[in-house]
Order: sequence, then structure tokens, then C-alpha cells
Amino acid sequence: MAAGTTNDFDLIVLGAGTGGYSAAFRAAQLGMRVALVDQGKIGGTCLHLGCIPTKALLESAELFARLKKAGDFGIVLEGQPGFDIEVIAGRRDQIVKRMWTGLKSLVGKNKVTWIAGRGRLEGATTVRVALNGEDGAPEGAPGGGGEQVLRAGNVILATGSRVKSLPGLVPDGRRIITSDDVTTKADLPKSIAIVGAGAVGCEFASLYHDLGVAVTLLEYLPGIMPLEDRDVSQALERSFKRRGITVVTAARFDTASVKVGAKDVSLKVGPEGAAAEELRVEQLLVATGRAPNSEEIGLETTKVELDRGFVKVDGWMRTAEPHVYAIGDLIGGLMLAHVAAHEGIVAVHEIAGESPEPIDYDHQPRATYTRPQVASIGLTEQQCTERGIAIKKGVFNFAADAKALIVGETEGFAKVIADASTDEVLGVHLVGPSVTELIAESALGMTLEATAWEIGAATHPHPTLSEVVGEAALAVAGRQLNA
Repeated sequence: MAAGTTNDFDLIVLGAGTGGYSAAFRAAQLGMRVALVDQGKIGGTCLHLGCIPTKALLESAELFARLKKAGDFGIVLEGQPGFDIEVIAGRRDQIVKRMWTGLKSLVGKNKVTWIAGRGRLEGATTVRVALNGEDGAPEGAPGGGGEQVLRAGNVILATGSRVKSLPGLVPDGRRIITSDDVTTKADLPKSIAIVGAGAVGCEFASLYHDLGVAVTLLEYLPGIMPLEDRDVSQALERSFKRRGITVVTAARFDTASVKVGAKDVSLKVGPEGAAAEELRVEQLLVATGRAPNSEEIGLETTKVELDRGFVKVDGWMRTAEPHVYAIGDLIGGLMLAHVAAHEGIVAVHEIAGESPEPIDYDHQPRATYTRPQVASIGLTEQQCTERGIAIKKGVFNFAADAKALIVGETEGFAKVIADASTDEVLGVHLVGPSVTELIAESALGMTLEATAWEIGAATHPHPTLSEVVGEAALAVAGRQLNA
């Protein structure tokens, strides 16, 4: 939908990623006149460079890995299964295109005014937009479309984040790459080193290994997936090593040692306290986090406060500047698409005067699509210890679950952590098959302040993978039935 004839709105949303468009659509549903501004495509990083293309690639890789075990299920394949990376990438791109097309139609359906261009605050409630030209080029480039000044009662900043590298390590898109390169290209190296073993680094390690690439995973901290419960982190690391992924934790290397050649890249790396050895690979993938897009959006014209580049907000997404809100990667924290969407919805309902509940980040689920998958919500056992909370816990292994045996994926477990005195669930931590789907039950349970006993007492259909959550919840009181 093109920009309308008026420049006055109830709400301007600056940034059209998952958080931004969710906020815009909800505001329109509440009767607000909404402008949604972005110089790129609606859907932002998640749809075009992050969540969706990555998971499409991972789905192909996991299917390929399962096909290698077809004989275990009595399925006879002629020869060894193979794959075509260009077809895999093409499927990835088609999924992104279909989702993007759907989002564009929702802009019109919700009567949101779409304005294509780069927006910049001029005070709290005015946004100057350098409009894209007819060819999509922003102002100042060939085909620039001039400027448009917008005014609104409130503004939501949802400008997202970008990949960041280590000092002295400059991605070139060929030998030193980022996640943006993986999700937009159709090539595959024979060997790769991945710097950073958080969710992104571990997903790509799993992906590349399943497609036959020799993978070395480097993590500065003592364990991979350092934000997850330690039991989960250790289980995933053991699984990776069994599969043949080289994992180096407490890894130390000097970026000055990185040498880019015509056919490979080399660096000297080793565990802390040990001698560094040369590692030579075709590509080096930097997965060391993301930086907020807080520059050049006019924050200096407002009272908005920053902390290490991230916009500071309260539980209702309010900044220090009245009428200016911020959500998503721009404010840091979990930096997950579904969390950004929830933040956007809370901000809109606060603007509408509906007194929503503030964001509770302990109740936001997390999902990582490695093989085996990882999913969690709430506090880890280590966080409970740090906060001085007395707990009781229950664990149930997938190896004891009938459906896990049926699908041939028995790695992993469910772990439920509850308050020792009230039995209220404080955290649920899963590693194993399809756990990114299973975590939704725990998210609902924690939203409703369920106890471990209530989750365990709920009937879980048999045989299903969901039974591990019920059994782990029962195990909190020592009453699991199948272990």
C-alpha cells in the first residue's frame, strides 16, 4: 500500500521486522491510523536473512541425515542419498518469497500505510523519511524518491540489529563470512570454522555437518550454548562430538593470526592455557552476536537513553522520551523474533491505554534448531542458585519414551525446575527431537502459573514425544511412572 495523502498518524512504526509489523497490525486492529516505515522489505532480518531461511536450510539438512538411516526403518533406497545445494537454496528462497508475499497482503488487509524509505526522528513525534525510488534505491542514489515528513502521536522504534564481527576480523563474503552470507547464497565449503557457539553458531555447525562439511566450532566460554541450562549445554556438546564435530571451548585466538588466502583461511587457535595450533579451513563463519541499529535514526534529537548502543526501556517498552517506544533487537535482551512481536503488542496496548501486563522475560520461550533441538523457558538451575531460590527438579530421558524410539531419535531429556516450597514451575529445559514444538506447553503452563504437579497431572496422549514433559514434571515429586 502506497503512502496516503495525509502525513498525520496515530502511530509511526520505524522498522518492519517481526516486531515492527506485529505492532503495526495490532495498532491498526485497535483503530489507529498507522504508518509502517522501512527502507527494505517487510519481514526484516528474521524473514529475509535469519530465522526463516536458516530453518529452511536446517530442515533439508535434517531430512538428509534421516535418509541416511532409512534402512533402520526398513526403507530401501537405491544407492546412497545425495543432495543438490542449489535446489536446497532455491527451496529456501521460495519459502521466504511466499512468506513475504503474504505479509505484503496483510499490510493492505489491516489498512496500514506502507512507506518505503529510511526514517529518521526529528524530535519525539516527527519522522523524516528519505523515500526509496521507483527502482527501490534509497534517496541519494539513482532513482531516489525525495522526502516525506510524518507526524504521529506516538512512535515505536523497531530498527533491529545487524551481524557484528570481532575487532580485526573483517568479513569479505568469500573466505570470512557471516550468517547473512549463508542465508543468501548457494555454495558449500568442504571445511569451515565457526567462531561463536551460541544458538546461531550451533545451528550452523549442525547444518554444515549434516551436509558433509568438516566443522570446527570455537567458543570463548567454557561451554557451548552458554545461556542455556548447563545440563542442556553439556548434552548438546556431547552429541556434537559423537557426530564428528570438532568442538573447542575456552578457545583463544588472536584475530591477527587470521590469514586469508586464495583457497582457504588459516588461524592459530587452542584452548585457554594450551599452545595454539594452526587451523586451516575453506571458510571462517563469524557468529559472535549482533549489534543494534541505533545509529542515524535521530535519537540525538530526543531524550532516548542508550546502554552500549541498545535503547533503554521499561517493561512496557517506554523510553525516557514520552511517546517514543522501542522493541526488538534494538533494546537487546533475548533478541528473538517472537519476543520482539510480543514486545510490540505490549507497546501498542500501552499506547492504547489498556494497561497491559509488562514483559516478563522469564516467561519467553527460546528455541534452537540444532540436531538434537534445544528449547527452554524460564530460569536455569544455575540462575536459581544465583538468585538464592530453593528448587526441586525432575528429569526424564527420551530414551524411555516410546514415540522417541518409534521415530528413532532418543537423544536428550526434559528437565523441569520448580520452586521447592510452592511447586510453581520456574524453568523447563529440553534437548531432543521436536522440542522446539514441545516447549509451547510449558510456555502456556508458566503463563498460567502452573505447578509441576499440574503439568504432570495433565493427560499427555500416548505414544507421543510430549510425554517426556509430563513425566519430567511428575519426577519433580518423584512420581514419574515410566522410569
